[in-house]
Amino acid sequence: MLSNISMSDFLKYLPSGQIIDIRSIEKYNHNHIPNAKNIPMEKLIAEPEKYLNRFENYYIYCQNGIKSKKVCQILRSLGYKAINIDGGYESWILEK
Repeated sequence: MLSNISMSDFLKYLPSGQIIDIRSIEKYNHNHIPNAKNIPMEKLIAEPEKYLNRFENYYIYCQNGIKSKKVCQILRSLGYKAINIDGGYESWILEK
């Protein structure tokens, strides 16, 4: 299973699945990738079953891709289809 995707490939192919922004609500409200849903990292890790199902693909990003990579590793170990968007929000700013 795909574990990472570059922002340029993500934008080029627009793969199916939900986009999740794990940054704080303040950062999300300031600006975010269109159609992304905000689930702060702490909440997502504490109760993934509350927000995710095991049959969907989830494209997850943070500010720069470091925290989201770790979150994706945790979620994949729990059986979720979590794909990290390399470079996070900062790469979206550069690519858009």
